[in-house]
Amino acid sequence: MTALLSLLSCQGGAFANLDAEAFEDLVAQPQVATLDVRTAEEYAAGHLRWAANVDWQADGFLEAVSATYPKETPLAVYCRSGRRSAEAAAVLAKAGYTVSNLLGGYIAWTEAGKPVSAYAVETFFTASARPVDIALVKHGTLALRYGGRTLHVDPVGAYGKATDYAAEFPKADAILVTHEHGDHFDRAAIGALTEEGRTLLVTNARCAQMLSDEPVGGLGTVTALSNGDHFMLLGDISLDAVPAYNYTEGRTQFHPKGRDNGFVLTLDGLRIYVAGDTEDIPEMSALRGIDVAFLPVNQPYTMTVEQCVNAARVIGPRVLIPYHFGRTDLSALPSLLSGMDVRLRDMQ
Repeated sequence: MTALLSLLSCQGGAFANLDAEAFEDLVAQPQVATLDVRTAEEYAAGHLRWAANVDWQADGFLEAVSATYPKETPLAVYCRSGRRSAEAAAVLAKAGYTVSNLLGGYIAWTEAGKPVSAYAVETFFTASARPVDIALVKHGTLALRYGGRTLHVDPVGAYGKATDYAAEFPKADAILVTHEHGDHFDRAAIGALTEEGRTLLVTNARCAQMLSDEPVGGLGTVTALSNGDHFMLLGDISLDAVPAYNYTEGRTQFHPKGRDNGFVLTLDGLRIYVAGDTEDIPEMSALRGIDVAFLPVNQPYTMTVEQCVNAARVIGPRVLIPYHFGRTDLSALPSLLSGMDVRLRDMQ
């Protein structure tokens, strides 16, 4: 890491200023959380990989950060040119955070040719304050970074807005696939994310058979899970395959019972439920302690808005992020689930 320059603001606390090279080294460290303090519009136009967004100029900035980011988690902050983020860094340092600021901001980062992303990120924290970054790629597709490793759920390249996995993401440590539909299972995307002999693939029996019939080269291990199976992923990530199916008359052909999986990941106490393609099935009542739930709202293939509300009430997640929707109007969800943290994001 190159040299640091610590500054002391008269209106805040001490923080470190880093150039682009040192900042890149810092944000690669698993315990560090990256915070883009520009406006939502600036963030949407492009940002650092795995950076979440809290606008410095919005009311309640410190309260918003304090509500999510533990004090023991080092923060790496940046803005367009470094001015706003320096102000934010001083306030955060005074509040007790360990903070580093990117000198020259996003301008310096891009001029140095460093990687950027257009995918919004939600950051959550484990029991021991380790960040879990979730990139909301599109529709039913997610990417997670935890402990220096990356996991992808249902990576798809050509569906909807195109995703160039070879250019936009590093090779995956693990890939999870819920079922074989084309908006969830994409051999080209899996191949682009695969590192020879290392990347693990976890899916259902049907996808495992499809891969056997037409292999994707380089996968380290292919593991087929059935509903109810438990698997330790990458040594310390607990993965449970749970049912995902349609039960409404006239819909059962879309996702028959017993074929597809949803997944519950437990990362150092943080429990994330990725439901896959499902309705509000009775088995959801067995889910406990879910921190973050991704529920599909894509009638008639998955849930109606009313079914999503029922599922959320049964599961009781701390945060609900509806996903896998198209033209379904989700605007009423926050009011229908008052008291729950419902985050409407661009997941068409």
